[in-house]
Amino acid sequence: MASKPVANFGVEAVLVAIVGLLLLGSLYMMGAATENSAQFDRIYSLLVLVNVAGLVILLVLLGVNFQRLRRQYRARVVGTRMTVRLIVIFVVLALAPVSIVFYFSLQFLHRSIDSWFDVRVEQALNDSLSLSRTALDSRMRNVVAQTETMAITLADISETQATLSLNDLRDQSDATELMLMASNGRIIASSNIDPIIIVPNKPAAVMLSQMRSNGRYFGLDTIADLGLHVRVLMEVSSGDPITGPRIFQALFPISERISKLTDSVQDAHAQYERLVYLREPLKFSFTLTLSLVLLLTILVAAWAAFLSARRLVYPIQVLATGTRAVASGNYEQRLPLPGNNDEMGFLVQSFNDMTRRIGLAQSDAQHSQQQAESQRAYLEAVLRRLSSGVLTLSRDQVLRTVNDAACDILETKLDAYIGCSLSEIREDNPKLGIFLDSVDERLQQGQAEWVEEVTRFNSHGRQVLMCRGATLPGVGNMGAGNVIVFDDFTALIRAQRDAAWGEVARRLAHEIKNPLTPIQLSAERMRHRYLPKLEPGEADLLDRSTNTIVQQVEVMKEMVKAFSEYARAPRLDTVALDINRLIGEALDLYGSDHATFIADLATDLPKIEADRGRIRQLLNNLIKNAIEASHDTAQPQVTVMTRLVRGQVTDWVEMDVIDNGKGFPDDIIGELFEPYVTTKPKGTGLGLAIVKKIVEEHGGIVRAQNLAAGGAAVMIRFPALVASERPRDAVIETEAGRPEQFEA
Repeated sequence: MASKPVANFGVEAVLVAIVGLLLLGSLYMMGAATENSAQFDRIYSLLVLVNVAGLVILLVLLGVNFQRLRRQYRARVVGTRMTVRLIVIFVVLALAPVSIVFYFSLQFLHRSIDSWFDVRVEQALNDSLSLSRTALDSRMRNVVAQTETMAITLADISETQATLSLNDLRDQSDATELMLMASNGRIIASSNIDPIIIVPNKPAAVMLSQMRSNGRYFGLDTIADLGLHVRVLMEVSSGDPITGPRIFQALFPISERISKLTDSVQDAHAQYERLVYLREPLKFSFTLTLSLVLLLTILVAAWAAFLSARRLVYPIQVLATGTRAVASGNYEQRLPLPGNNDEMGFLVQSFNDMTRRIGLAQSDAQHSQQQAESQRAYLEAVLRRLSSGVLTLSRDQVLRTVNDAACDILETKLDAYIGCSLSEIREDNPKLGIFLDSVDERLQQGQAEWVEEVTRFNSHGRQVLMCRGATLPGVGNMGAGNVIVFDDFTALIRAQRDAAWGEVARRLAHEIKNPLTPIQLSAERMRHRYLPKLEPGEADLLDRSTNTIVQQVEVMKEMVKAFSEYARAPRLDTVALDINRLIGEALDLYGSDHATFIADLATDLPKIEADRGRIRQLLNNLIKNAIEASHDTAQPQVTVMTRLVRGQVTDWVEMDVIDNGKGFPDDIIGELFEPYVTTKPKGTGLGLAIVKKIVEEHGGIVRAQNLAAGGAAVMIRFPALVASERPRDAVIETEAGRPEQFEA
């Protein structure tokens, strides 16, 4: 409240000072124009610009002040009526004397300007101009007569005699140059007083046009480096009706003294005419400036009225403002003290003491609240920057807070579900079912702290989450609840597993594969050397023993080879593949097996980007496993299905390999894709592990499950190379009875 009026008055004072300087400059230029009226022609534009700028600033100041006063008057602000009365008094007191001075000053200036222009001086200039024109007209009549005489002499003269005739005529006259040219512009002959000048001065096209229209042309023409001349053009008969008349030109000089006197008279007359033309603009400019002086005086008077009124009512307005602030609960309001120590100052000081004591009591109560808010903001900032996902739940499992990392890990905008229960979130996002079910199960157990590994499927495949939970005590208005912190360990587990199996593969190749060949060779050597020498019973024992050794060595070699293939680093040669075509080729290889093959392949299926050899190996493993799983049934059947599945992020090409066997045992269905997990007596347990590795190398998803109608299914999804043009919410499926879909 203390600085606002001072700032307003300061801005207005600066604007008034600028207007005063502009008007002083305008008055100074007018004084210069009064002493030298010719100078006014040069400073007229600047003078008008200065006056207009001053007028605009004055109007803006007046408009701003009166608009502010109008708003305050309508709002019934304290002191506005007093301000209106002071303005009226100041303006009336200033307007009466200034108006009288303005009227008499304006009359004096107009009479002074009119006295600058004397009628006798104007008449003398006109007479001088007429005299110079008469002298030039007399000279031009003489040269025209001479030219006509010379033109008669040149009539019907031949081109060979033209040059001599022109020289004689120029010597007999006072012409500086004579020229004779044909009607087409060709110069026939010329003669110049200066023998150095070879090329004559040809007339302009406009001059020739006037000569042909009027029969002759004469006029004043300034020639470079030669001064003012009289140019005369006439037609001369050539005596040849075919070529037509010729054109004769004569140039006669004008004396330098006559030329200078003529130019001086014309310049003086033109300058006087310009001054006469500027007489009315000069009067207008003086009138405008005096009007601005009048407006400035009125403005200063009104501004002084505003200043005086505000200084009188300002302490009352400040006290009223402070009272309203205290009534609204603002106890930090401090009123500026008046400059004089009167009763008003004592009242303002007492008001400030009262609000200060109330403010101290209120600040103590707010200090603790601010500390709590700062701590909460600090914790929120820390949570937003954590790489781990953090969820806080109330006691009844309602989501309270969630950080950005949790949304990124779960690929769901969980911040939109704040205030919703876990069951509501699960219904709206089925893909979070496994995660939310695990959390809900742990919360139901009521443990103070717990840790659990959760495996789920997202848009990139299998995801392993390490979840940790703890109970939260109640704080303030917030009751007790739970906090869940989880991290995505998928990449870490995959890297650790690949590194471990790679190390195992290297050890197997070193410790097992190398001794196998010597063992096999030793058994075969013993058989060939001792078998013929032994008795039939002992020979049969040796034969069976060596055969067993050789067969088991081959089995171990195949096992080491398969395991090395699983652990090797992928070297993919990816191309755009048609998965339906590869499936057809793979089924043709197994056409002779005792099984029925059904290919339910979707049409218009997009291609995938994959390694042809690795995908063919994947198909062989899956089809072979399905055939072996169906051998125990009366009618073995293997079904291969494909379809396009639309996702939120990308489209998927899904392939299902289904058999009608007994299905997977329930105790190992969760570990089917781990190495050395198998249901076959002689299996190595690496078939499905290699399948999973190939799928993950191509960014796909693999899942196995038992079907309710019997049999098992392995479902694989690969990212589509080109997005489909179907609607985003569409899912292209096969006929009823297909396996369940993956989680979204």
